[in-house]
Amino acid sequence: MKSRPIDLLSRAIAYIAISFILLPILALVIKVPWSTFFPSLSASGSVTAIWLSIWTSLLAAGISLLLGVPLAWWLVKADKKVTRIIRPLVLAPIALPPTVAGLALLGLFSRKGLLGGFIYDQTGWQMPFTTAAVIFTGLFIGIPFLVLITESTFAMLPDDVEDAAVVDRASQSQLFRLIALPQARDGITTGLLLAWARILGEFGATMMFAGSMPGVTQTWTIQIYQQLDINPDTAYALSFLMVMIAMAIFVLIRKPLKDAFTR
Repeated sequence: MKSRPIDLLSRAIAYIAISFILLPILALVIKVPWSTFFPSLSASGSVTAIWLSIWTSLLAAGISLLLGVPLAWWLVKADKKVTRIIRPLVLAPIALPPTVAGLALLGLFSRKGLLGGFIYDQTGWQMPFTTAAVIFTGLFIGIPFLVLITESTFAMLPDDVEDAAVVDRASQSQLFRLIALPQARDGITTGLLLAWARILGEFGATMMFAGSMPGVTQTWTIQIYQQLDINPDTAYALSFLMVMIAMAIFVLIRKPLKDAFTR
């Protein structure tokens, strides 16, 4: 699409909107202790928290990919009367307040939870306040983001290729693996990266469901929250690094996102 001049009012409103986003980020950058940036990052178990967040979020994003892509395909192809009911339930975690998400997970997996009570009675093990809780929180938060983008991509795929494959007697499995997945790869990539970013940045639900145990459940965002009172320089340094990762993700998905929605 060619760039064209816009009217003065729209331009002014756009600049105001940009300022609401850029000014807080600029304030954060100014507060970063540049002279002690790297020592601040390595202080008070921050490296451990960063590493825990990275590997748990990558694992959760990978599992979200394996589960979410087939779910998105099913939502596109299944009976509309059924998907009309299931889709809002699948996407609900996107809009849930983090505390409600954490409470829902506790309601399922705590010692007296719907499923957690049975698991605890049989094995003596409980998921809350373990690393597994961090990963499961990531799944609960990440899968809906991946499904939202991937389902939209599947829904916009042209029907002619699929129709030709059906004429050639391709099975439903072949349609999914050989036709839909290759055509939807840009949308899937975008959904995966957005899901990973959302999982990496999760705070409230993780705090409620997994707690804050150093080396076990104390994630990057929880470390920022705790260091804000103990050592603000560390909190700002950790926050800046997360901002850089977020910006890098959106630079990476710009082309896949554009290709996915301009087919």
